Amino acid sequence: MGGHEAPSSSEEGVGGGGGSPETLRARAARMRRDMPEPERRLWKELRGSRLSGFKFRRQVVIGRRIVDFFCPAKGLVIEVDGDTHDPVTDADRDAAMLRDHGFPTIRFTNDKIMRNLDGVLEKLISVLKEVADRWPMGGEHHPQTPSSEEEGAS
Repeated sequence: MGGHEAPSSSEEGVGGGGGSPETLRARAARMRRDMPEPERRLWKELRGSRLSGFKFRRQVVIGRRIVDFFCPAKGLVIEVDGDTHDPVTDADRDAAMLRDHGFPTIRFTNDKIMRNLDGVLEKLISVLKEVADRWPMGGEHHPQTPSSEEEGAS
């Protein structure tokens, strides 16, 4: 792999090239193994349905993007933004995600997660309660989730 770092999810969006589904899945797997500290801290609170019982996946391929976190039951994308994120580009990507897949996006900065994780979690719970469930009848027909090996069970 020649010392190449996994790209951030911001590099996967419109104009980011994305690559083949296999390439995206391989990048997502590398990104799960090498998460930045703010993502690692947030994942610690999201994994294992710890946040109000909601299941989350990390570094998920949706279309030609890799998103930081995804709540399948709500279809909610969660992105963690570093200092280099461009709000205009991010807004375009978020609009495309909603238009093309029907998934709204919520964004938190690295700084917000590092300084006020409790506030981030409160906001996330509030948004999760507002977003409609994707599956009728209380998730009775929820698609099968990936194995812990695929998820990177750490």
